[in-house]
Amino acid sequence: MIQGFKEFITKGNVIDLAVAVVIGTAFTAIVSAVVSSIITPLVAMVFKADDAGKFGFTVDNIYGDPVTFPIGELISAVISFLAVALVVYFVFVVPMNTYKERKAAKNPAVEEETLPTEQELLIEIRDLLRRDAGIR
Repeated sequence: MIQGFKEFITKGNVIDLAVAVVIGTAFTAIVSAVVSSIITPLVAMVFKADDAGKFGFTVDNIYGDPVTFPIGELISAVISFLAVALVVYFVFVVPMNTYKERKAAKNPAVEEETLPTEQELLIEIRDLLRRDAGIR
């Protein structure tokens, strides 16, 4: 049992996953800092930030008690998500894709031979059978 656990832990996938979790945690801090220090102030320039969570409506339930639907919190969460996604895409994904494209342009890979489709194979087999049988 100990040997099996040792093999599991020393596999590359487990180590890679552990490193990814640690880096992801640090990455979250960076993205949150960018959003809170750049994106949130930009949004606050357009909207009054203090009132965002208070926006919503209240309806009485069947017992006459008020029930509040805090739509402002939902809108705020959606804007935060879109801001994080925007930052991740333009600050990290686009530059990484550009880097990969430049790297690929410097080292052109050998094109892999594409395999024929099933229809092409069947046509080839038919033609070979006709040739062997003497049929045209």
